[in-house]
Amino acid sequence: MTSQEKKWKYKNEEEEKLAKYLIGLEEQALKKYFKGDMSGYKELWSKTNFSYFDANNDKRVDEHKQICDWLDKNLEGKMHSEKYEIVDPRVQFGVDIGILTYQLFADTNFVYMEYNVIEVFQKESDGVRRVVHSTWDKIKPYGKDHKIKEIK
Repeated sequence: MTSQEKKWKYKNEEEEKLAKYLIGLEEQALKKYFKGDMSGYKELWSKTNFSYFDANNDKRVDEHKQICDWLDKNLEGKMHSEKYEIVDPRVQFGVDIGILTYQLFADTNFVYMEYNVIEVFQKESDGVRRVVHSTWDKIKPYGKDHKIKEIK
């Protein structure tokens, strides 16, 4: 699906081009993901240096093989959505690091997803940028109707 891109101010044209490239990698992985094909993320995520947090798991995953086994068991061939949207993607840069953040809304065959997504890309020794950390966290902190009480 087409992402809604807000025009962020990147330092230069090269940085803007790299941001679009990283967002495109994520979009390609999601396109496969929502057709039940987990290979996009298996290829995008680093095989040598990877960690993952998900709102549905109480512990961090620290290995590429572990997350791939989980995807194979729980989602491969099972996750489907015809309607999903990437909202407000942004990439922030450091030395050989790109941090992609966006919100994901998807009407899937399992649940309606509302996630804040963080993907930390790092250039690996082979020159390819892969995700070394991924977080998918539900957007509903404290519940949507939470209000901060006045301190007395």
